[in-house]
Amino acid sequence: MKGKWFAALLTLPFLFFFFAFQIVPLSWIVLNSFQTEEGVWGIANFIEILNSSFYLQAIRYSIEISFWSSLFGLIIALFATHSLSVLRPSRIGNFILSFNSMTSNFSGIPLAFAFIILLGANGTLNLLLRHYQFEAIDIYSKSGIIIIYTYFQIPLAIMLLYPAFEAIKKEWQEASALLGANIISYWWRIMLPVLMPALLGTFVILFANAIGAYATIYALTSGNFNIIPIRIGTLVSGDIFLNPYLASALSIFLVCLMFFITLIHRLLNKRYHYQNKT
Repeated sequence: MKGKWFAALLTLPFLFFFFAFQIVPLSWIVLNSFQTEEGVWGIANFIEILNSSFYLQAIRYSIEISFWSSLFGLIIALFATHSLSVLRPSRIGNFILSFNSMTSNFSGIPLAFAFIILLGANGTLNLLLRHYQFEAIDIYSKSGIIIIYTYFQIPLAIMLLYPAFEAIKKEWQEASALLGANIISYWWRIMLPVLMPALLGTFVILFANAIGAYATIYALTSGNFNIIPIRIGTLVSGDIFLNPYLASALSIFLVCLMFFITLIHRLLNKRYHYQNKT
């Protein structure tokens, strides 16, 4: 009994920080989202957002960029992680995995600066493309931003998927080959079903990582691209006008969106596990 009380006491610091940095800010945002600058309580902030094509565009752009960058990053990471699992244990595999862990922290302003040097208006690769009469890549457009987001999604996806590949046994592929299955059938009928929970979970984390990203796109576009984090930052910092209440309402949209994505993830996981049992 004493051991249980001691274990419970050890959780108090965690509970304190969780309450101070998660519950309290979220409660503050929820309360302020229903209040206007005039001190009137209601849903005026949400009505303003839903009636504004500008804020609706920010929501749409955020969803599109987050979805496509997460999907592309997940697909690339799937095959990259498979290659890593084949290479390890080896010096090359260990080096690549360590290098991937290091590059997963390469984001924000340094990443934006690197892409400006490579693919900016006068970037090295764009100058090379123009020299050979190819069309330059516009990293300041929505498609260009998806490319940048996909880049910093890949290392994170590899780190999340690698443990799932460690659970896959080489004997499975040998057994499927003996039964006449080709490599496509092996991936479709064995690999993907086994990896599906990890793939779904990784996609949700990548989506959350992308939809909340701020520093990279702000440094790249100086805050001129219309997505939700930029709009929230503008409303809070007061670059155009200060309205933390409207910013709180936009934050609630992000929270609800992530709750919806997480709910879909849980439902798909339950359906997947149910199909496996039957």
